[in-house]
Amino acid sequence: MGSPILSVTIAFNARYVHIGFMTNSIIPDVCDRPLPAKRAPKRSIPDGACDCHFHVFDTPSKQVSERTYTALDATVDEYMQLRDVLGLARGVLVQPSVYGLDNETTLRSASKIPNVKSVVVIDQTTPISEIQRMADAGAVGCRVNLLFPSDAVISDLRALARRIADFGWHLQILADVSNPAHLIDLITSLPVPVMFDHLGHFPISTSRDHASVDAFLRLLGDGKIWTKISAPYRTTGSAMTDYYDVGEFVTKLTELNPDNLVWGTDWPHPKFNGPMPDDTDMLDQFMDWVPNAHLRHKILVENPERFYQF
Repeated sequence: MGSPILSVTIAFNARYVHIGFMTNSIIPDVCDRPLPAKRAPKRSIPDGACDCHFHVFDTPSKQVSERTYTALDATVDEYMQLRDVLGLARGVLVQPSVYGLDNETTLRSASKIPNVKSVVVIDQTTPISEIQRMADAGAVGCRVNLLFPSDAVISDLRALARRIADFGWHLQILADVSNPAHLIDLITSLPVPVMFDHLGHFPISTSRDHASVDAFLRLLGDGKIWTKISAPYRTTGSAMTDYYDVGEFVTKLTELNPDNLVWGTDWPHPKFNGPMPDDTDMLDQFMDWVPNAHLRHKILVENPERFYQF
């Protein structure tokens, strides 16, 4: 899947985050289909293990014109087949950027999946009654996507955080933490927990000595933010699917603070240019990177229970 020509500007000050997108791609690229899961993991999965990041693409939501990719259908039935093969018991369904502020596919799909929570997309104008409706349907957080555009325009992270705080929600942020210099400083002032997608979504082999990455690690070590061990193919510098540099980074994080880590598949792996990853292989890799069974149980079971309110 190729990438549209995209220009992104992100501006910060002490209070606001403004995201601007311009693209000359008329028809956003169509994503590849995920690989079917053909085998169970090599090691047994602990009871209650949670996939903390997956998407469903289906009706009734329409993909917004502002999107950077076009998703093929990836249905609840297909995901449940994957979950059964991997031996997972819980999940967190995340609203993808292509649906913008229309959360109906995410909410309806969540209603069909046992033991699942959802993360939706709202903005500062979303009525409190609508947030309550989504909370009643199992939503526990709001996603802010600083990498891929949609019709959701977030001009003030603090205002958004205040809007969701009374519901016990968290903010889930997709951003390259090595890029926006003041994002980490802004995060510390928010009145809600903050979860970063995909290990902070920065190029791990080239940015580990970056000041913003150091700040990200410091906050994680202090227990002030969370991150997902997910989508290693998005952050690796390796041309191979062993994602060795990501594995080294995960080892560092588990030594730094295993209490604020969760794991996810990122199924069906949208907006990715390389060879489609194998979900069982990636789960096996995670278990190789975290050989301690107690830590694996913490990351797969205990931490999701606590963070996502299972």
